[in-house]
Amino acid sequence: MNTVEKALMHGLFVHLHHNIDKAIDFGIFQKLNEMVGQMSPGELLIGPEANDDAAVFRMPGDEGLMVAKMESHCSPCVPRPYDGAATGAGGAMRDVVAMGARPLFLLDFIGTRPLDEMVIVGSCGFKGQCTCGHCRTMTSGERVNLLVKGIRDMCEAMGVFVAGGGLSTSFSDIVPAVVVAVIGRMVADQPLTKPAKRVGDRLVIIGETGNDGNDTLFRAGLVEEMRPAEALFNEERTTMEAALAAIKTGKINACSDLGAAGIGAAVSESVRFGGLGARVDLSRAPVRVENLTPEEILICETQARMLFQVAPEDAAEVIAAARAQGAAAADIGEITPGNEAIFLYGDKEVARIPHTPPKELFE
Repeated sequence: MNTVEKALMHGLFVHLHHNIDKAIDFGIFQKLNEMVGQMSPGELLIGPEANDDAAVFRMPGDEGLMVAKMESHCSPCVPRPYDGAATGAGGAMRDVVAMGARPLFLLDFIGTRPLDEMVIVGSCGFKGQCTCGHCRTMTSGERVNLLVKGIRDMCEAMGVFVAGGGLSTSFSDIVPAVVVAVIGRMVADQPLTKPAKRVGDRLVIIGETGNDGNDTLFRAGLVEEMRPAEALFNEERTTMEAALAAIKTGKINACSDLGAAGIGAAVSESVRFGGLGARVDLSRAPVRVENLTPEEILICETQARMLFQVAPEDAAEVIAAARAQGAAAADIGEITPGNEAIFLYGDKEVARIPHTPPKELFE
């Protein structure tokens, strides 16, 4: 197990970011929803037990479908409050898009220390004191202003209303609470879902990959400094419009946004949930910066990216629809039989991620 495999499998199988069901019993919500569904049958199509990118539901009396997603982005807001809050909002919006919907409304919640208390903004923020000499010290209130501006600027870029939210200054932790909920309306006929569906489907990526966003490496204890992903406002809007154009072709069989652990997690989760395998050539992925290593392309968390699965005969049409909106798009691999995702760079194997984690991961 090499370093990038260890980091990716830690994120997929150990850290709660990808394993919320280990901490929360979704079954209690499923039973509740089934009971409520007897009074309002057919209104909830995809709930929390599906463990997909977002929820899908129908408002009574409305023929269309709605999509909703709530997401926290707390730790990245310690070193980079503005970018951390903005990428949290953008990530929740991409989750809504991944189900086949356009995001329309956002609500946010921020929890922080009393507004006059001092906080450290920078890589030493988790330690409580700066030892690098590059961090900034500011009041909690000044940091709140940065958080709010990050959310606001992403909503402006994406054409999304801020419909409401909340603030609490009773938090005592170093890490602020930054939570957003996004609601959108479906543009596809049926919800798109994450699990892989068919052997032979092509993997089409929209958006360019960079070397920013090392959260997965940080959580696995493999790097000392968290370097969160940068907020890419114009690119997020371009990717959203390209993704929606691709979705409207009606040729998408499965979809996921690229957030935590990047291409590696998006592919590995999809095939694990679908009971299939994948073979990906990372050298085909469009990139934002030169001289990226294969490992960076695999696991970095650059924003403004989506991943689609389409039949081989439809790949060219989907790529053309995305490119017509000004986005980079490429075919980077295929769905295969089997129980693992294999990531290559040309002929070189970079990582092999099984559906079941090896025992040494937990030792």
